[in-house]
Amino acid sequence: MISREEYFSKRDPIAFPLWQKATIGIAGAGGLGSNIALSLARAGTGTLIIADYDIVTLENLNRQQYTLAQIGKLKVEALAENIRSFNPFITLVLHPVKITSANFNAIFGNADLLIEALDEAEQKEMLISCWASNYPNKHLIAASGLAGFGKNASIHTEHYGFLHIVGDMKSELKPEISPVATRVAVVANMQANLALELIAKGI
Repeated sequence: MISREEYFSKRDPIAFPLWQKATIGIAGAGGLGSNIALSLARAGTGTLIIADYDIVTLENLNRQQYTLAQIGKLKVEALAENIRSFNPFITLVLHPVKITSANFNAIFGNADLLIEALDEAEQKEMLISCWASNYPNKHLIAASGLAGFGKNASIHTEHYGFLHIVGDMKSELKPEISPVATRVAVVANMQANLALELIAKGI
C-alpha cells in the first residue's frame, strides 16, 4: 500500500499544506462539478463537500466524468468512487439531495469556499443569494456561458468582491444540444484553479 508521504511527494511546499487543510464545497456533480472535483482531488484538496441529487445517464457521458458502468448510480457516489480510485487520502462529504435554501447551511456550512456548478438558473440564483447572505466574507466561484466549442479567448473571469464568475458571460445552450466536453472542462478547471489560488493566498 502506498503511503500518504509517497502519494503526495513533489508538491508545492507552500500551497499544498494549505490545500490539504481546506474544505471546498461543490454544488452540482455534472459537467462542471465532476471535472472540478477530480481536478481538486488530484491537486490535494483535503476535503470536498459534494451535493447533487441526480443519477448518471447515458447522455451525461459526453462531458461528465463517469463511465458506462456507472449509469444509474447516484452522481455523488459514482464521483466518489472515481476520486478514491486515484486519491485514497481525501475526505469526501456526500449529499445526494437537491440543494435548497432550507438545507443549504447544513450542506455547505463547513466549507471554506464554494464552487457553483448547477444547471438551472433559479438554483444558481438561490445558491448565490444564500451564500452571500450567510457567508459574505467567503468566496463563491460561479460559472456563466460555456456553450459551444472553441473561442478560448472569450472565456475569462469577472470578480465582484467575494463573487467570481468564470465563462464567456453570454453563450446559451441550445435546446436538445448538449454542452461540449472541451469547453465545459475549460471553465470547470478555471473554477478549480481559481479556488486553489484563493486558498493558497490564505483567503
